[in-house]
Amino acid sequence: MANTARVKASTQKFTEIIDIVDSIVLLDGGYACIVIEVTASNFALLSKKEQDTKIYAYASLLNSLSFPIQIIIRNQRVDITSYLKNLEELEKQTKNDMLATHIKLYRDFVHQMIKVNVVLSKQFYIIINYSSLEQGATGATQNAKKGETAKAAFAEGANKSLSSKADTLLSQLRRLALSAKILEKDELVKLYYNIYNQDNLQVAQAADDMGAAIVKTKASG
Repeated sequence: MANTARVKASTQKFTEIIDIVDSIVLLDGGYACIVIEVTASNFALLSKKEQDTKIYAYASLLNSLSFPIQIIIRNQRVDITSYLKNLEELEKQTKNDMLATHIKLYRDFVHQMIKVNVVLSKQFYIIINYSSLEQGATGATQNAKKGETAKAAFAEGANKSLSSKADTLLSQLRRLALSAKILEKDELVKLYYNIYNQDNLQVAQAADDMGAAIVKTKASG
């Protein structure tokens, strides 16, 4: 029991996460943060004019910031074994010979590609941080209302500050023609779970997305 307690305490200290309230992650030491998920943009496929527009808009975003941000790019290996099996089943089931031939060619292409390349799923996040010192030296504890815990008061103060910062950042991201959203509690719990348990997980979402495309093609054929 003693060893179990030590391991649990060590893990909790490592994560530094006290609680998640709506979209606000409450951290140890009087800190909090908000996580914004941003879609990717293939810069190499843009024209020279579009690339220049992106660069100027990104420079404008950086120059407009009055608070620090953290940009995280998360890479995960994707196991597409099940995706290849689905393609094989679709090839056998389709009654359209031409479509079956194209599915086989595509399956062979994917099979050869994964022999020389690692298939990765990429997610992009922007983190905005908050410190209780932004409310003064005594932080949220001094501002707690009657019947309200210091934790709730801190979460309220963090929410006001982070929401304002997030609105500013989201408006700049729209100028970059990027889709972005603030992660809510359920999404944050899933994200942090995947981060701290990534050695035990297999990423299937990318394979599911690719599978949806081939199913749609099959239906239209």
